Amino acid sequence: MKSNATLVYNVFLVVGDFLALAAAFASAFIIRANSATPVAHPIHGTTYLGIFLALFPFWILIFALFGLYNDNIYERRFSELGRLLIGSFFGLLFVVFWNFLSVNPIFPAKLVPIYGFGLGFVFLVVFRNIARLIRTELFGFGVGLTRVLVVGDTAITTELVDSLANSRLSGYEVVGIVGGREHKLAVAYPSFKTFLESTRARNLHGIIQTELYKDEARNRELLDYAQMNHVGYRFIPGNTELFVGNIDVELFRNSIPVIAVRQTPLFGWGRVVKRLFDLIAGLLLLAVTSPLWLLVAVAVKINDPSGPVFYSTERLTRFGTSIKILKFRSMYWKYCVPTDESFGRLGRPDLLKKYRENGDYLEHDPRVTPVGHFIRAATLDELPQILSIVKGDLSLVGPRALDKAELERYDKKNLILSVKSGLTSLALVSGREAIDFEERRKLDIYYVQNWNFWLDMMILLKTLRVLLERITHHGERY
Repeated sequence: MKSNATLVYNVFLVVGDFLALAAAFASAFIIRANSATPVAHPIHGTTYLGIFLALFPFWILIFALFGLYNDNIYERRFSELGRLLIGSFFGLLFVVFWNFLSVNPIFPAKLVPIYGFGLGFVFLVVFRNIARLIRTELFGFGVGLTRVLVVGDTAITTELVDSLANSRLSGYEVVGIVGGREHKLAVAYPSFKTFLESTRARNLHGIIQTELYKDEARNRELLDYAQMNHVGYRFIPGNTELFVGNIDVELFRNSIPVIAVRQTPLFGWGRVVKRLFDLIAGLLLLAVTSPLWLLVAVAVKINDPSGPVFYSTERLTRFGTSIKILKFRSMYWKYCVPTDESFGRLGRPDLLKKYRENGDYLEHDPRVTPVGHFIRAATLDELPQILSIVKGDLSLVGPRALDKAELERYDKKNLILSVKSGLTSLALVSGREAIDFEERRKLDIYYVQNWNFWLDMMILLKTLRVLLERITHHGERY
């Protein structure tokens, strides 16, 4: 694109990251130098700072390798935070390794690199949030916006324009829609030629085409203009769901370019890493939560002695494989039967309709025991599923394990079943019962098609926050 706004912002990030690291390690040196304990390797402050100013460009290079200066990192805060942490760790390893190879130590004391790492991460996060705030404010004044033309007349056209409408948040300005219906936020043009004759065609940065014309010449006109005038060109396929998973562009038979689309990026080494993480984390969770198992089991049995402590049910996981899910029983034993029958036993068939309409959930379900309400709120009823994680039937993170009847309500069940079901999920941390069945399944599909290790880490961290909020809220009610 002819717009230099992104380049200027990335250069600003490079300079700011460099200064943040310099400030962090200078502060670490000062903190250690002013302590009462003598340093092991005295070094002059000027020499120390000079060495680090020479090493920091390599640290910045490590950041670049981790994608911290990519164009899309601006919109992915959690990913940026994770990459900053890992990039800072590897940067520190580089500096420590350099210290090991140096004839003279570059650290006056062992605590200096630790101080530098901690302060560096904090300074980097603060700087990048300030940088993002400055950029957003500049967008509000129309500075640095990317001017794009949308071409097409599909449902995705309107959705795209709506998503870019707030320039202050999106960083884009839609200068027009070619061939599209009238839109309150953008001027419509009957043809690309008409747009080029208008004054709004000046300083165009990008073209986004949302449908292919039957006339190949019209498609070629757009691409040729973009290439000849150094304007960015993007194409949104009509079937957007087809291109959401893992995509590879390859030469078929060594001559024909084809696009290979997989249902999920969770294959190959991704599956190996996820399984290893599940196994290690599952074993640790078993060790840490074992005292809770005894407490919950005793509470369940005291609250309703008529039934067993555990409740077993059948669920579907990857490739439609049927597995047994074990939970601490949260309902009265007489209601632990298929859902339709349980409401019949309760004598409240009217609640069944409300239960189904609410996404298989009732806030005050009379079938649930008092202890059951608490262990559900704290998700303690699902502790036994850690055994399924260690065994390999479930994953820590994945789409919620559903029974066959539930999945039959959704026409894209095979896509959801392309990965293992999980103990926690994107739907759980996005609202749980506050969102309906359809929205939960959309979130499950998003997870399947966009899996990466950082997404799992984000969901696990948010799960901890959700659990704390639910426990606190539940405690306030009683």
